Amino acid sequence: MTTLPPPATELSADEARRLALRAQGFLGAPDRRAGVRGVLRHLGAVQLDTISVLARSHELVPYARLGAVGRRTVDDAYWTDTHAFEYWSHAACILPIEEWPHFAFRRRAYRNRPHWNHHLPDGDYDRVVKQLRTEGPLTATDLGGAKKTSEWWDWSGTKVAVERALMYGEVVCVERRGWKRVYDLAERAVPAALLHDDLDDTECLRRLVRLAGQSLGVGTRADIADYHRLKAEQVDAVIGDSGLVPVTVQGWGRPAWADPAALETPPRGRHRTTLLSPFDSLIWERARTERIFGFTHRLEAYVPKQKRVHGYFAMPVLAGGRLVGRVDPAREGRTLVAKQVTLAGRKASPAVAKALVEAASWVDCTDVRVERVEAPELREPLTRELARLLA
Repeated sequence: MTTLPPPATELSADEARRLALRAQGFLGAPDRRAGVRGVLRHLGAVQLDTISVLARSHELVPYARLGAVGRRTVDDAYWTDTHAFEYWSHAACILPIEEWPHFAFRRRAYRNRPHWNHHLPDGDYDRVVKQLRTEGPLTATDLGGAKKTSEWWDWSGTKVAVERALMYGEVVCVERRGWKRVYDLAERAVPAALLHDDLDDTECLRRLVRLAGQSLGVGTRADIADYHRLKAEQVDAVIGDSGLVPVTVQGWGRPAWADPAALETPPRGRHRTTLLSPFDSLIWERARTERIFGFTHRLEAYVPKQKRVHGYFAMPVLAGGRLVGRVDPAREGRTLVAKQVTLAGRKASPAVAKALVEAASWVDCTDVRVERVEAPELREPLTRELARLLA
């Protein structure tokens, strides 16, 4: 492990919060000319998820930063002109295509993995690669079917083979079609200058640690490791020469590192009031979200209904640099339904109302209905503000 110099900078908790907001594209004027692609490059990774309530998470992420971006515009920005690829980072993520070489360490690890949960029948891997070579791009259904039974986990040999080829880097997901992955050979989908595994593990890890630090602004070792799901020892091995600088943050109680460029100028500016996807990289790590915002955030979609506290897909509300509430949304025709709303206090009502009305307009809803407010006394100011904005 590299011996690190003592921290040269001490940040207040508020300074760290603002650094994080700017690093995540929420403070300062967004580069609208760069659009969705600019957001992707700025963040380094945009998480994908199957859940779609107002929209899918990879659509909600640029919406939160840019405003009402057309949903077709979002998908086109990700998937045309070999601009991005899908791979395992923080989870299943859309990544900038220029980072393909830096995931060589993970492709090698998959190739050397001794045990898998799914059995790969003999011959299926070669058959799938050959079929993609002659007929691709194709979905798993096109290749012969994704499942043996209706159970979600019961993959067919075809699905096992093509997913294994994706992990190895021989195959790439080039788009999502009706939420199905569309696969093609990497040799066709990745620009020739990037299609290599020449970088050793250390160089890959150094790059990803540096990128994580830039995307976070400031973070602990756990924060940095979590961004691309690295191991703690992998971070330790390279952080000393990653370009990040050690800092201390008041109240954090553990070492932290910051992007030196972020420390050069104080974060300034305001940002949109917006709903956040639970999978937004600003808040996807629970411990960091609690440390920075004093806000406990948990996705409850996979929690039994009777045990949910805030709802199936509770979306935090960002306003004034703070998380001021959460909304569990749904849609009924052209009405956005706030099934459950939690407010930080009466002063949060205007921000939450604004976030709801703007989100409703984005998904082509003309009305907003509130079903339940956790603190009943806050229902009236919220509904009054909604009525004013909708009038």
